[in-house]
Amino acid sequence: MKISTLCLSALLSLTMLAAHAQDIARVKIVTSEGEIVAELYPTKAPKTVANFLQYVKDKHYDGTVFHRVISSFMVQGGGFDTKYTERKTRPPVAHEGRESLAAGLRNQIGTLAMARTNDPQSATAQFFINVTDNAFLDPTPIPEGDPVKRFEYQGRTYDNVTRANLLNAPQLFGYTVFGKVVSGMDVVQKIKSAPTGAGGPFPSDVPKTPILINSITLLKTP
Repeated sequence: MKISTLCLSALLSLTMLAAHAQDIARVKIVTSEGEIVAELYPTKAPKTVANFLQYVKDKHYDGTVFHRVISSFMVQGGGFDTKYTERKTRPPVAHEGRESLAAGLRNQIGTLAMARTNDPQSATAQFFINVTDNAFLDPTPIPEGDPVKRFEYQGRTYDNVTRANLLNAPQLFGYTVFGKVVSGMDVVQKIKSAPTGAGGPFPSDVPKTPILINSITLLKTP
């Protein structure tokens, strides 16, 4: 009986691992500093992953640069070529930050997230890799109820707030995490340590020696 129970337990574990593996896509990011492999999570941020993979399929990222590098924060790229000409993009992808947060994805070291402007619904192709834990970039969960009886944010407490006002407040959306580096963090460390200054239209945080994304290719489909 014990052997049968152990066998069943092992079989269930293998089945769960296999199911989990089917929920993951994997890409290789070849940079001028080396190679990075990242897992993407389509069941946790489906629209975001589909959007990113379509740009990969279209070879949008090939020949772009990491144009914003902050060693204590993140490295950002995927939008500009070596002459700082911005690549054309498709319309923005729907923000999925709250969904990915609920699924367990946070802006922690090594995770990939979508870059955007102050408009939460403006993410297109640019992405960043967190090089430290950036909890302040995570979406803010909205408590149940309408109105929300009690809501705390940045040290202040708000009572009886209309739920729609909180759901639509731009400062509460955060940034959508959709993947994680699984190998090549040493390359990410090289990128984050690059000397930076002004470059192209940017007054700061641009690597003085361009760091290229030579290509991003799909290694595994979910």
